[in-house]
Amino acid sequence: MFPGDDVLKAARQWRHDFHRHPELLFDLPHTARTVADLLRGFGCDRVVTEYGKSGVVAVVEGARGPGPSIAIRADMDALPIVEATGLSYASTQKGMMHACGHDGHMAVLLGTVGHLAANRSFPGRLIAVFQPAEEGGAGAKVMVDAGLIKDFGIDEVYALHNWPGLDVGRFSICDSAMLAASDRFDILVRGRGGHAARPHESIDPIVIGSHIVVALQAIVSREVDPVDPAVLSVTSMHAGEAYNVISPEMVLKGTIRTLSANNRELLEKRVGEIVPLVARAFGAEVEIDYRRGYPSTRNHAAQARKLGDAAARVAGERCVDRTFTPVMGAEDFSYMLEASPGAFIFMGNGPTQGLHHPGYDFNDDALPTGMRLWIELMSGVSS
Repeated sequence: MFPGDDVLKAARQWRHDFHRHPELLFDLPHTARTVADLLRGFGCDRVVTEYGKSGVVAVVEGARGPGPSIAIRADMDALPIVEATGLSYASTQKGMMHACGHDGHMAVLLGTVGHLAANRSFPGRLIAVFQPAEEGGAGAKVMVDAGLIKDFGIDEVYALHNWPGLDVGRFSICDSAMLAASDRFDILVRGRGGHAARPHESIDPIVIGSHIVVALQAIVSREVDPVDPAVLSVTSMHAGEAYNVISPEMVLKGTIRTLSANNRELLEKRVGEIVPLVARAFGAEVEIDYRRGYPSTRNHAAQARKLGDAAARVAGERCVDRTFTPVMGAEDFSYMLEASPGAFIFMGNGPTQGLHHPGYDFNDDALPTGMRLWIELMSGVSS
């Protein structure tokens, strides 16, 4: 049975070290250095550092003849959250913690690389990609733009993410969209300020902003196919500070999440059309700053089947849900899936706190499951 107890013990130690020393976005000196040192110690054929700013990429050649060059990604960055776990290995960095399990993802891939570099019992090549800045920095895009796919001759790309609430030892995947595209907007409503006792002399941006919020909700409820999910949320409205003053301006902020390219285009277009018309009806002006974020994380059917089959050989077919219902969160592995065939899978983390919760922790019991998945994917032979 693999991986061995020594590898599992080491993987726990690596994860706990990463958890104690969380780092954000591209600023990963301890994390990237630790990862690179371990990869060199495993005897990888090639280790490249500072790829895509602070990414680390390792190459391991298999000894079972020709085969595809398969990339497996693990994300490295933490979140700006104050940890509230009380763990013995809790974060030592104020205001930072591994609240999404990237510490576990790194440990899983490191254990996989260590095992495969030692025995080389797979065809083709493994390209282990340790990526910075998944949490809002589009680190995957930075690595792709740097030439990741071409520079390392990658044929297929894969990634896993732990999933709280799904039992350890179980997996979820589908052959299309797993996660949503995520876009953001800021809307500045510019009216005319005045005294609250003389509202007729003002052009009240708060009233106008409220009408804009209501109008925007009608896009999803009345223009989007209800079986093609989309979410538009205005999450911030700010204007003025005083009780008796009508502010001249109001700022609205929000996010839009879509699974399909058609809905992504539709919502961006309609926000740009509706908001100025509503403002004009009240005599106000608006400025819209609409920013596209991560694309939808969309699996390729053949690679999703391949990854699902590997999961089934590890856990049993009954423990693999191949019809996962997409969720409206976002993940920058989407950029790698746009650049290469591949697939993304959820791995059970058990009954833990949810992702991005200050009480969350990656479940060490899931480490061997993740390693076995990647070893199985690379070898194609049941353990």
